[in-house]
Amino acid sequence: MRKSSLTKNTVSFLTKSAALACSMIMCVSLAACSSSSSSSDSKDSSKSSSSSSSSSSGSEKNQIAGVTATGKLGEKPTISFKAPMTVSDGSYVVLQKGDGDVIEDGDRVCSQGIALNVKDGTELMDTWTKNTPDCSMVVDSSTLNSTYYNQIKGAKLNTTIGFGVNDENSSGYSYILAMTFVSKSKDYTKATGEKVEDVPADLPKVTRAKNGKPSIDMNGYKGSSELVVQPLIKGSGAKVKESGSVKVQYTGWLLDGTQFDSSWDKGQATEFALSDVVKGWSQGLAGQTVGSQVLLVVPPDLGYGDKATGSIPANSTLVFVVDILATY
Repeated sequence: MRKSSLTKNTVSFLTKSAALACSMIMCVSLAACSSSSSSSDSKDSSKSSSSSSSSSSGSEKNQIAGVTATGKLGEKPTISFKAPMTVSDGSYVVLQKGDGDVIEDGDRVCSQGIALNVKDGTELMDTWTKNTPDCSMVVDSSTLNSTYYNQIKGAKLNTTIGFGVNDENSSGYSYILAMTFVSKSKDYTKATGEKVEDVPADLPKVTRAKNGKPSIDMNGYKGSSELVVQPLIKGSGAKVKESGSVKVQYTGWLLDGTQFDSSWDKGQATEFALSDVVKGWSQGLAGQTVGSQVLLVVPPDLGYGDKATGSIPANSTLVFVVDILATY
């Protein structure tokens, strides 16, 4: 639940670099930079330490010329080009063809990245040094810019692709974003783990439909002045970090049993950073594991306090059932 509203957050990449965050969001998301949709042939893998770019001609006019990469697959590459040069939005170059599993539709892909200023070749940022890959990207044509989607889908893990970003009006830079795809996974569609047997008997009773959608019986529950965090299903996935983001399915009720919100009813899971939601959610979900279903009882001071929000009255205690589908 966001501090203002709970809506799907935009897919971003390498957001730890504040100067480039806006442009990463713009160019990886669907509504971003204009692009061509020429696909690269990623069926063949290569363990060569270097590969050169294709020339910009004919049907490959959106490929970046004159850029090379050296280095061992799956490790930080050395990117070379003659500066200054120019790049256009929607341009790309396959710098290294990977040797791992093929990236498929619906995969959540973790990427290491380097951004290089095309005017002087300087490195603007990278995630390799501190080993902080970004795992916010899901290969989905409805959320990714077509150039990213067409090049990433079908590529193999350990592939490095350079994408041109011409963003002088936003970040102040034009650069090549060299992304190396280091791992992949599939998001859960519902909580998947071990049922917790020792749930206190006085808490609301939760039942689940076959698709995972929860229903609730308040069981005479009157609320709590403190945050209640009760796992109902314990997943075995990654632990949610306080500084992280999550993908969840959720439903929220008032203490009288009135449902005021549900991602299940909207037909789509939602994603958000824990820093963007009310304290009851950020405190309640931090430390939980992917695959878990968690019952949260959020008192007013950790929710919306004395302010009415939508169909939520002021000073309301809120009850949520949250399925944690992914974290990054």
